[in-house]
Amino acid sequence: MSDREAPGQHLSDAAPAFDERLAVPLWWWPLGFGVATLLAAEVHMGYSGVRAWLPYLLTVPLTCVVLLRMGRHRVALQGDELRVGPARVPVRQLGQVQVIPPDAKRRVLGPDLDPAAFVLHTGWVGPVLRVTLTDPADPTPYWVFSVRHAEQLAALLRTHTDEVPHGNPGPRSPSR
Repeated sequence: MSDREAPGQHLSDAAPAFDERLAVPLWWWPLGFGVATLLAAEVHMGYSGVRAWLPYLLTVPLTCVVLLRMGRHRVALQGDELRVGPARVPVRQLGQVQVIPPDAKRRVLGPDLDPAAFVLHTGWVGPVLRVTLTDPADPTPYWVFSVRHAEQLAALLRTHTDEVPHGNPGPRSPSR
């Protein structure tokens, strides 16, 4: 542990170089609550008692939970680690970084997708990033994930991967 590092603090606890939450667009919230309210009103239909308030009690919070869960994933470059949703990889194991524009992601996520690839796609985020992994022990050939500021993250990853020597610098071909 260095003199500057506090006990219990690790290098990965430093401020992230890139951090983005893949939240749903703000206009989805009023739309979602409007649909939940209309659905509850259909069940309510002027009746009194439990049928009057229970649909609202169920649909509105459920809509909130669904929208929060849809936008729960984060993409972060922190220290020497890239985090995408629940997955993590050290920067030293990253290879080629490609920004895939929204008009080309259908092909990348469809016919050109390797079944062993890690994918975190959110339909409301335009571009995706494709990052090749260079670790020969990892069965995952590459990651494909949504990120709003793909060019910015790609530039950061390229600078990080240029600084770190790779054990296997070439991209791996998928085994079939």
